[in-house]
This record gives sequence, C-alpha cells and structure tokens, in this order.
Amino acid sequence: MQNKGLVKLFAVLFGLVSIYQLSFSFKNNAIEKNAEEIAAAKFSTDVEDFKEKRKAFEANYLDSLSGVTESVFLGEDYSKVKDNAMKLGLDLKGGLEAILQVSVRDILKGLANNTKDPVFNKALDDADILQTNSQDDYIESFYVAFDAIKGDKKLASPDIFGTRSLVEAGTVKIGMSDADVKSALSKKIDESINSALQVLRTRIDQFGVASPNIQRLGSSGRILVELPGVKDVERAKALITGTAELEFWFGYKAQDLGQYFNDLNNALKAKQETAAVDTEADTTQEAGEETADDIIGDLTGAEDETAVVVNPFYDLVAVNSTGYYSGAGLVKLTDQKKVLEMLNSKEAIAMRPAAAKNVRFVFEKPKEDSEVTTLHVLEGNRDNVPPLHGSIDDAREGYDQGNNVVVNMQMDAAGSKTWEEMTERAYKEGSNIAIVLDDVVYSAPGISSGKIAGGRSEIKGDFTINEAIDLSNVLRAGKLPARASIIQSDEVGPTLGQEAIDSGTMSFLIALALVLVWMFFYYGKAGAFADVAMALNILLIFGILSGLGAVLTLPGIAGIVLTIGMSVDANVLIFERIREELGKGKDQKSAIKDGFGNALSSILDANITTGLTALILFLFGTGPIKGFATTLLVGIGTSLFTAIFITRLLVDWYVNRGGKLDFSTGITKNLFRNINIEFLKKRKLAYIISGVLILGSLASLFTNGLDQGVDFKGGRTYQVRFDQPVSSSEISTTLSDPAIFGSADAKTFGDDNQLKITTKFRIDEASEEADNEMREILFNALQPHLNGMSYADFISNKEGKTAGLMKKYKVSPTIADDIKQESFWAVLGSLIVVFLYILFRFKRWQFSLGAVAAVFHDVLIVLGVFSITYKFMPFSLEIDQAFIAAILTVIGYSLNDTVVVFDRIREYFNEHTDWDFDKVIDKSLSSTLSRTLNTSLTTLVVLLAIFIFGGESIRGFMFALIVGVVVGTYSSLFIATPIMFDSVKGDAADALKDKVKEEELEEGAQA
Repeated sequence: MQNKGLVKLFAVLFGLVSIYQLSFSFKNNAIEKNAEEIAAAKFSTDVEDFKEKRKAFEANYLDSLSGVTESVFLGEDYSKVKDNAMKLGLDLKGGLEAILQVSVRDILKGLANNTKDPVFNKALDDADILQTNSQDDYIESFYVAFDAIKGDKKLASPDIFGTRSLVEAGTVKIGMSDADVKSALSKKIDESINSALQVLRTRIDQFGVASPNIQRLGSSGRILVELPGVKDVERAKALITGTAELEFWFGYKAQDLGQYFNDLNNALKAKQETAAVDTEADTTQEAGEETADDIIGDLTGAEDETAVVVNPFYDLVAVNSTGYYSGAGLVKLTDQKKVLEMLNSKEAIAMRPAAAKNVRFVFEKPKEDSEVTTLHVLEGNRDNVPPLHGSIDDAREGYDQGNNVVVNMQMDAAGSKTWEEMTERAYKEGSNIAIVLDDVVYSAPGISSGKIAGGRSEIKGDFTINEAIDLSNVLRAGKLPARASIIQSDEVGPTLGQEAIDSGTMSFLIALALVLVWMFFYYGKAGAFADVAMALNILLIFGILSGLGAVLTLPGIAGIVLTIGMSVDANVLIFERIREELGKGKDQKSAIKDGFGNALSSILDANITTGLTALILFLFGTGPIKGFATTLLVGIGTSLFTAIFITRLLVDWYVNRGGKLDFSTGITKNLFRNINIEFLKKRKLAYIISGVLILGSLASLFTNGLDQGVDFKGGRTYQVRFDQPVSSSEISTTLSDPAIFGSADAKTFGDDNQLKITTKFRIDEASEEADNEMREILFNALQPHLNGMSYADFISNKEGKTAGLMKKYKVSPTIADDIKQESFWAVLGSLIVVFLYILFRFKRWQFSLGAVAAVFHDVLIVLGVFSITYKFMPFSLEIDQAFIAAILTVIGYSLNDTVVVFDRIREYFNEHTDWDFDKVIDKSLSSTLSRTLNTSLTTLVVLLAIFIFGGESIRGFMFALIVGVVVGTYSSLFIATPIMFDSVKGDAADALKDKVKEEELEEGAQA
C-alpha cells in the first residue's frame, strides 16, 4: 500500500479530533453528575418532595454555570462545553417534537385586509374542502377554487388583493393579471412563513431549551420544532402556538347588561319548559331526531333529559361578583365553553340592546389553583378590530411595588400616541382597558391617574415568574403572521428516555462484543486486527456525529450497531479474497496485496448501493429516522476507511515483522472451501418457493391488510403505564364506548402493565383545546385502573415516573397522507436510483433487472410477514415511518449481497472465457458463499441483540430488518442471479462476455 505515512497521519489526526470532540460529552456528563451530588447533599430523602426539589436545584445550578464565562474545560466555559457535547434526541432524553402548520388561509385574509368579498371568502371555504383530499399546497387549492367561481372578478380587485398597503408597496397593481398576482402572492406567503420561522426561533432561543431544532419543511408552510429534554411540554406548546396578538380593548360597563342577562336567562328558561312539555306529549318520536330539549341541553350543559336547570344562565354565571368595571361575573373553568355558546348564539345576539350589539365576551386568565375565572364584556365594533394592537418595542418581566410578578411594556411611537388617547378617555369615563393576548384577558386595569404618556404600561395577571418570562419573550419576539397549529406531535416523558438510553446502550455493548468475538473466532489474529479497526471505526462515528452537532436517537444507535454488523462485510470480503489467493499457492505478501486489491471493487459497489438508499432515507425522513440515516451514512464512510486502510496497515505491520497470518483458525480453516453448488439447477424450485411466498403475501395483504399506524392514517396514540397488569381487550371495549372515543384500539406494549392506545376520535381537530379534552376523557375512562392517581400526576412529565401517560403522539389526516406519499416515493426512488447505478456499473440492463426483481421480492415478503403475523405477535408490528426506514435498509442490504455476487460474475467472465455461462454463474455464487453467509450471520447476530435488548419501541423495526436479512440473503443467491441468467442466456451471454472483455481492455489501455 502506497502513502502509508499519510494514512497513519490522517488516522492519528482523525482519531485525536474525535477524542477531542467526545471529551466535551464526558466533561458535560461529569458536571451534570456533580450537580446531582450537590443537590442530593442539600436535600436528603427526609425532605418532602425531595426529588422535585433536587431537580429544581440542579436546573438552577446548571443555569448559573451557563452565565459564567470562565474556563471549565480546555479553555471553554460551561455553555460551550454543553454546546459541544453529544446531543440526545427526543426518544433518549424525552421532550417534544412537533410539526406546525402555519395557516396560509390566515395569511391570505391578512393580505386582503380581511375583506368581506363573497367570492374571495367562498374560494377560501372551497380551498379548505379541496385540502382534505389534496396533496397540493393550500395556495394552489385556493387558486383552483377562485378560478372556478371568479367570473369577471380579478385577484387585483380593490376589494381583494388590490389593497392600499399592497399597491403602495408595489406588490400588486390595479388591473394586474391573475397570473402576476399569483406570483406576487406566493412570494408574500413565503416571506410570511419565513417570518414565522424566525419568530419561533427567537421564542425558543429565549426559552432556553438545549439543542433545539427549528426548520421549515418544504414549501407547504410546515415548520418542524424539536425540543429534546424540555420538561414542561405544555408550556413549550403554548409558547410555539400562541400568535401573540396583543390587543387593547375598552371595557364595557357590565352593569348596563343586567336587564339583558335577565331577559336571556328567562328566554332560555321558557324554552326549556316548552321543550319539557313537548317531550312529554310526543312519545312516538323516532330515535335519533333532535328535540328542543336536546337543543336546550346543548345550551345549558344538561347531560340528560331529567336534569333540571332552574336558571340556565345564572346557574353558570355568578353575575356582579367581580368588582371589575367590565366584569360580568365569575364562571367555572369547566363551564366557559357553554357560557360562550349561550352568549354568542343567534338568539342571544338578537336580544342584545342596540348599544351592545358588537360587544365581545372574553374570559380572564385564571389565577393559579383557581377553579373559576372572570367573564369580561369588551366594547367591540363591526369589524372586530381593537383600538390598539401590537406596537410593542420591548417587554420585560419584573415586580411591582407589592412584589407581584408583572410584565412591563414599552410601545412604539404610534402605539404610544394611541395608548395616551385610550387612557385619557378611560380616565374621563371611569372605565377600564382590557389587555388581551390570544383571546385571553391578562389584566383589565382602571385608569386612576389620568392619561399615560410615553407608551409605558404594565400587565398584571397573577403570573408565576415562568409565565411572565414566557409572555415577555413572546412579546419581544413578535407575533406570528398567522395561526400555527400542531398537526403532528410526539411527546416523550424523561422516564421513557432514560429507559431507551439503558436499552440502547445494552444492545450496543452486546452486539459489539458478539461481533468482536466472532471475528477473532473465525479469522484468528487477522480478526483481531479487524477488531482494532472496528473499535477505531466506532470512535470515529461518535466523534464525527458529535462534531457535526448531530442528534443521537434510538434509531441512530440502531444505525450505529447495524453499521458495525455491516462494516464487518468489508473485512470479510478482504479476508476471504486473501484466503483464495493463499489457496492458489501465492506467498503471504502477494496474497495480501492481491486480496485487498481484488476486494476493493466489490466493497465500493456494495457500500455505494447501501449509501444511496441511506441518502434517500435522509432526504425523505424526519426526526429519529433522519438520525438513523445520518449514522448509517457516517458509518459507511468510516467503515470503508478503517477496513481498507487501517486493517491493511495493521496486517502489513505484522507481516513485515515476520508474523504469519492464516486468516482462519483451526475450526474455520476448511470451512466453505472447495464448494461447488449448482445453484442454477435449483432455480426452478426457488421460483416455486418464492412464488408461493409472494402469492401468500399478496393474499394476506388483500385480506388482512397491514396494521397501519397513525403515521399513515392519522390519529392519536397514547402510551399509558399502570401499576398493575391490565386487560387490553377490556380497555379497548371501554374506550370504544360511544360516550368516550367511539372507536379505539388498545394493545399491550412490552410488559402487560403498559398499553398503546390509538384512536381517530376528533382527529380533524388539531387545537390544543381538543388535545387537552382528549387527555381528560382518557384519564376519566381509565380511572378504575389508575389506583386513585390524580390528573396532574397522570399527565406530568416528571423524571422517574412509573405510571400514567408516558408518551403521546398525534398525526393529522392531512400530514398522514403526505407521509404515506413521501414513503412511497422514497421506496420507488431508491429502486430507480439503484437500478441506474447498477446499470452504470455493469453496463447491462439484465443485471439491474435481477437486482431490482430481488428487491421487489424481498419487500413483498417482508410486507406479507407483517400482514400475516401482526395480529398475534407479542410486540407491535405497526406500519409507520420507522418501518419505511427498515424497508429501505433491507433494500440496501439485499443489494449489497447481490452486487458482491455480480462483481464476482463479472470477474469470472474475464478470467475464464472458456467456461459456459451457467458454470460461471455457479462458480461465482459458490466462491462468494462464505462471504455471504459470514456477513449475514454477523448481521443477524447484531440485529437479534438489538431486537432482544433494544427496547419495545424499536422491536418492530428490528423484526423487519431480521426478516429482510434472511430473505435478502436467499434472494441474492436464488432470485437476483437466476433472473439475470435467464434474461441474458444464449447469444446474449456471448455478447456479455465480449462486452466485459472490451471493458477490461479499455481499462487496461487507460491505465
């Protein structure tokens, strides 16, 4: 090998850089361990709530270190050490991953200045309908809907997008063609979504989450937010979804509505009494027909016909009990929705006095631990536009003279002027001004000292310090240009994260030990050299991942372990070729040189095909799946370097010192030697076996189908752990009650005290309110099995949690369709790319046909196995994004095997021109059998280690890989090559020989 000195230098430098990068992780862990020990010493186990107090102390201690700039390690402060440490993903650390959909509808309405134009608003409604079954972006659906109904209407009309602001900005010109307006709108929408991205990034950076990931997904208005390690998930969700639309409204004197409330209560009461009489009289009414009593029940919150509401309104609203100018009364938190439905119904609006036709009813932010809140009446207008909104230059949390937490604001010039006018009017009228954020009144102060000049104001809202910090951060960052709703979310508790770390580490160590022992057992001292190279390979993988700032996930650990198993393949190829050369009688040095040289082509082809599928997985995957692809890509690169160069350095060093290497042991010396199996004669039997397997798979797929996860059909999944074993069928029956979810599926997940509960109930509702209501319904339904657990404990995100809601996953139907489509294109894309690569490398379409046919064969059988077994397997076999990752990995592995065989066929065509075509094939397959079985066995051992010890969440993924490896090994021997043979035999085979000869001659001439 030439340039040994350069290789040594590169290996040493590469290794030192990796050690340097990983040293930050070790130091960060040591600092965190020290914080735990200090907290444990400060709060003994005798202290009440010692676990929570320890965690709080640890967090404060580490936060204090973050503000110190002095060096703690290698000249870097703690903040830098933490930033350079290996980052753990959501599934290892707990936290939140969410995909937000920025409402393009809201952006369009804003650009059109909230126009009332009927054509525009009808097009928006039609676009909403189109989106339910379309993969197009919302803006494209809007254009389709508008073009269908526009008539003579133009987008540039003054009552649509020809607004003063857009015209003055030069974005739109009156009379501009629709095509030009569409182009301008697309740019404005893109700017708005990028603005939303920046607002979210600013909010999250100020929130202080370690290693957040915020990125835009394509052009659809979707934004991925990953917050590993975040403790308060609800607080984080409120932070990223709040529009931060700060509004200032005049309060309406609630006492002036006393008669109105009385009239409304009497009207509802009379309606209820009439409904009761009608119900008694009409005993022949058909089931399912809505009655007046049903309507009253909806309005008053009555749960059944026997519930008697004496005063429908006053029973829910304690009028004149607030002390606020605009305070109408106190309302229980659980009754807010009912009260608003009453007050905003058509009948109630029609009854309002003329002066109060446009009033707004808004609830105040409830005080901590309170069960009631205040209903405010605000002075509205026809356009529902506040006198003052936004206009915030700065906002800071602080304390008032009474030591209460407040948020101090400074308005801009325009806002200051309006604020001065508003406070002057409120002072003269003795009224108040309500400060409203996202339809919640934070404070409603009266103005007791005249107008307020200078634009300084203060928000009081019975805040905790964290709430004040969040509010001031949001106000400083600015408001989102449109609503952002969570359409896909994954919430993992820290307990599951720690369990994943433990199981991932266990599987990693066991798999590594098995591989190291096997290589030494099979190849003796040469295997030990390969083990050293593999150890360096692992160091390089972790060092590169740390240096890149990549996030390590559980699938990422699986990718590393799988890389270890597959990286053995390069060493196996080399050692098997050396054994062949030694068998030909060559001396040791010549055999080593020729063995490395002859194996290089196969090694490169095999790793490139695997790398191509990993690259496609990286491009199409998100979150943990992208982490799997990242580690696989890095691992392929480092394993090539260590196998080709480092193993060669070690082997040459030993041989040059006079050492002797047999590349085998006494047990394995004659294993798989002189094999001569006539594979092609068995191809008809193989075709029959494969045909039966494929037909069985297709039959099951058409009858049983697949157990599609929420990734592909939408829905919510809850992972719930109990203190004792529970019956999954009993829980399924309970939750499927029409009064609960209507339809739900509960499966045992791991141990029999843990369930995975999936439902599509209210899946079209992506709001946080719907999510919270769903969790409450789930909690209430599971009460008999929770041993008195409180709701707060059930949903908490505490470390060390042993029971309750451990994980929540949500996917809306729209994004589920997109995931399904992206998965299809990922698989199809990988097949096309590999077909073209093999065509490029082997110059014959028959090779590509054989390889792709084998891949189709493998994928169909894996799908069939999942379809046949998912109903009775003791672990989850859901089809989700992880399964698609497994399929792509199976494709890569199958091609890896196939390409090695094809490389040998090409080599034998050149060396043995006098052999018959079928003899070349059989000899090629026989000569690579040792490598094929050795690599497959090693990979299977690794996969089984992950399958057994890697944790429940990754077990289905590993099962797919195990089946894929078994089937892929079989197909490379009995499907890919025989199909290639059948497609080129006869004259085509002779042409292939000539082609190979020509290529070799050309390569020789170029050399």
